[in-house]
Amino acid sequence: MDHITHGISNTALHLALHFMESNPEENIPKVVDALLIFINDKGSRRKLLAAKKVMKEKDNPYRNLIIRGFDELQPKVRKRFVSNFVVNASMTGPERTEALRKQYDCNIPWAILMDPTSACNLRCTGCWAGEYEKTDSLEYELMDRIIMEGKELGIYFYIYSGGEPTMRKTDLLKLAAVHDDCMFLAFTNGTLVDKEFSQALAVLGNFALVFSIEGYEKQTDFRRGSGTYGKVLQGMRHMREAKAPFGFSTCYHSKNVDSIGSEDFLDFLIGQGCMFGWYFTYMPLGRNADPTLMTNADQREHMAHWVREMRAKKPIFLLDFWNDAPYVGGCIAGGRRYLHINAAGDVEPCAFIHYANKNIRNSSLLDALQSPLFKEYRNRQPFNKNLFQPCPLLDNPEALAQMVKISGAISTQPLDHEDVDELCAKCTGAAEDWESHANMLREQYS
Repeated sequence: MDHITHGISNTALHLALHFMESNPEENIPKVVDALLIFINDKGSRRKLLAAKKVMKEKDNPYRNLIIRGFDELQPKVRKRFVSNFVVNASMTGPERTEALRKQYDCNIPWAILMDPTSACNLRCTGCWAGEYEKTDSLEYELMDRIIMEGKELGIYFYIYSGGEPTMRKTDLLKLAAVHDDCMFLAFTNGTLVDKEFSQALAVLGNFALVFSIEGYEKQTDFRRGSGTYGKVLQGMRHMREAKAPFGFSTCYHSKNVDSIGSEDFLDFLIGQGCMFGWYFTYMPLGRNADPTLMTNADQREHMAHWVREMRAKKPIFLLDFWNDAPYVGGCIAGGRRYLHINAAGDVEPCAFIHYANKNIRNSSLLDALQSPLFKEYRNRQPFNKNLFQPCPLLDNPEALAQMVKISGAISTQPLDHEDVDELCAKCTGAAEDWESHANMLREQYS
């Protein structure tokens, strides 16, 4: 907690957190009032006042989610969430980031996604990382440097994907302990999450897991292999018993929308202990990708409505990576809010955009953010006036093709070096079909 500013000392924050523990429903609004005395930043004050308002609304699902956090998580987890995520990652860090964006005239993200390894113990159908070499990895020292450089830029939120990141669990636990002022999150297939690992995460408090699940057993094992569903539930059970933080991630595609977009399934995941959920849609990456798994426009529109409906009544925090773009001003990639560093070290705009100019092994993080491809992103965002069409690949494929060619970026998929025109051609029809639906959504939710 070395980056707490605005006159809030570590001791004062610890006292405030301890005060909340005794009676969160009554004391959280009081703590907010006390913190507001020290905080002048308008954005930070707005977030705190929103939290106070939520706690006074008995039927507000986010109030009930906060209460779940006090019932179902270790006290250390709650303290780290407030100090590392709420204060460092969401208040003081972004202030520094905004100043540096102006100074360096480039995007600087809120979060960094990186792949500790490209190796994986599963072979999931249509995996977005399926075209990476399976022998690549980021050594501990390199990940430590990325985090150190990130913190200098005001970045305090680090996310892991892969491959299967828990294959590097020893290094990841060490990084979370060394950088105890940051918040960490790992997307996992869940098959390697045992009691020991879950208990270690609970002790750290600043490291959460996101379990990938595609629906019930039939839908999950369809893409991830027989027996995977049972192992995911077992991993969730270990995390729940340890009172460690976790949520779910799900990829909705043409064959599982009915399962993923059902209230019963969401209630089931809440019952397993999930505190948050992250929805993605299938992307046809790689020359052997199956375009028939792409959702049609009706299915994607259903998910846009459904996630908003569930957010209004369920005690869980839900995100839809594409359909929630209006809340964040469009595409967040290219360092605008996040970037991706693959296991080979290539600094990509997004986990779904496998092109780059820079590699972190011979470049600083700041140099990569100033690369030609990232500058193209900064100059063109948002990619569409209708923010329900945010993506430069899925919704505006001509934009991605132009940016890759102008910037001279190269494919980071060593198994096929997919040509950008071939990739974008797979999304052209879906983009055209989606436009009328996106226009209706903009009218409804504007």
